[in-house]
Amino acid sequence: MTILFFSSMDQTQRRMLGQPSAIPASQPTKKRTSIISFFSKVSGRLRFQKREPLKNVFCLLAERARDPSAKKRHMAMRGLGTMAREAPDKVRKYKKAVLALLVHGLYDPVSSEVIHESVKTLTIVLGKSQGKGLGSLFVDITLQTRTLLDDEHDGVRYSAFVLFGQLAAFAGRKWKKFFSRQVKQTQDCLLIHLQDRNPQVAKACKAAFRACSPYLKHQKEFSFQSEEDERNPKLCRQLDPVPSDAEESVVERFALNPGP
Repeated sequence: MTILFFSSMDQTQRRMLGQPSAIPASQPTKKRTSIISFFSKVSGRLRFQKREPLKNVFCLLAERARDPSAKKRHMAMRGLGTMAREAPDKVRKYKKAVLALLVHGLYDPVSSEVIHESVKTLTIVLGKSQGKGLGSLFVDITLQTRTLLDDEHDGVRYSAFVLFGQLAAFAGRKWKKFFSRQVKQTQDCLLIHLQDRNPQVAKACKAAFRACSPYLKHQKEFSFQSEEDERNPKLCRQLDPVPSDAEESVVERFALNPGP
């Protein structure tokens, strides 16, 4: 039954994209290839049309998001990102389920690619929804994002700083105390990565630092104009104010470009 469903989904996607129909399901190897091809299309420039109900696409991605294959989990996370970008209004209907899948991917035990894709997709979802409707998932996302700020992969660190900056903007009153504690425990990491070996990561860290600065109780100690900064010209230059003519916040600009 599942095989027929996948085959039907793949054939429909091919018709949508003007490509030949899938090879009959009687050939297992080619059938598996067609499924992978389907995920490639979902993660590319899939256009959600009436001929392929969003519910069907989401059900397939939800199933593959928990697949034993790391490659399929990775493609599922990417597909969810495509859904969030191209059909945000429709995805809102499945928002809780989408967030749950992304958080699950955020804690993937073996694949850094799945984790990275989950972080990038979360920045898209949070940006579209302005952080609304996270509920208790805010805690799970924050705790795991903190652990990724020191990740060995530049792309993961970059996306984690972007996401952490978003969380600072969307914490609100409900999570203010909790997030303040998280920022306090993260401040050393933030200061260190202002001089990250990767310029893009350092830039994302700077944006996150600014977003988190209101949560720092001892403003003098971590102020951009503190005595310590003045004694460290290089650090002071890194923390120069954002130009006043910028129309969008730094965090918002980074969210529009999930990064490497």
